Amino acid sequence: MAAQPPAPAPRAPWRNYRIISGGHHGCVRTVAFDPSNHLFFTGAGDRTVKGTRRLTLTGHVGEVRALAVSHRHPYLFSAGDDGEDLEHNQAVRSYHGHLAGVHCLAFHPAIDVLITSGGDAICRVWDVRTRAQVFALAGHPALGSLARATDPQVITGSHDATIQLWDLAAGKTMLTLAHHKKSIRAMALHPAERSRSAFASAAADGVKKFSLPGGELLQNMSPPPQQTRTILNSLALNQSNVGAAGGGDDGIIRFLDWRSGHCFQQEMAIVHPGSLESEACICAVSFDVTGSRLYTCGADKTIKMWRELY
Repeated sequence: MAAQPPAPAPRAPWRNYRIISGGHHGCVRTVAFDPSNHLFFTGAGDRTVKGTRRLTLTGHVGEVRALAVSHRHPYLFSAGDDGEDLEHNQAVRSYHGHLAGVHCLAFHPAIDVLITSGGDAICRVWDVRTRAQVFALAGHPALGSLARATDPQVITGSHDATIQLWDLAAGKTMLTLAHHKKSIRAMALHPAERSRSAFASAAADGVKKFSLPGGELLQNMSPPPQQTRTILNSLALNQSNVGAAGGGDDGIIRFLDWRSGHCFQQEMAIVHPGSLESEACICAVSFDVTGSRLYTCGADKTIKMWRELY
């Protein structure tokens, strides 16, 4: 049973201070940052990966849905199973095994392990160095699973409204969480909370906070009562205990206080001139490495940058 949340702390408002447009020609699906925080990369429906310094990577035959930058090697991984050499901009490694589109990429924080998941409802664990598949974690009956890696667990969520915790050493399910009633579209690990011992999940029935490794429900971080519930496509957490839940077609970004679960701010994304109102949809949200800037990716083909006003 979730505990009674503490009173919300005062928070500075977040404001959109920059809009990046003209780079992609399709819905921007994902954003990732290199460990130095000097570069960021985006993937989109135009089948390209773009980065700062006018970098463009091609080779995908479908939408780019996920990106991840290795903290241990100079590689950018994309959801098309390509490993990109960040020094020479070449596809250097491929990981084959999924039977449908790959929607999620995640690195283990301590070892050379890559976690992927997607439309075949199987979470696959790869050895980055050898490209060998270590485990195929099959447990979700519905398509569209997503995954996050922590030590010593892998966390998966899916359209079947369940979350599963996996023992990474044994490749077996440890626990199944069934607190959501709607399809789970996003999950995020807290970057600092007791060495990443907590995570949150987002669905149309709200945002929920869980402990690790036991999976105890700590809190229901639902939208305020007056807010019509909508599909939440993405979720991000920063070191300052701010959570940003990106909305669906309504284009609303909800800023949450991690401790209290209180939604302290809601902002409607401004549709880029020339775009349709339906393209206000927010596809992805992510904080940079420092947690001081928020990047939102939209169906209007833009990337918007946000920061706190002090």
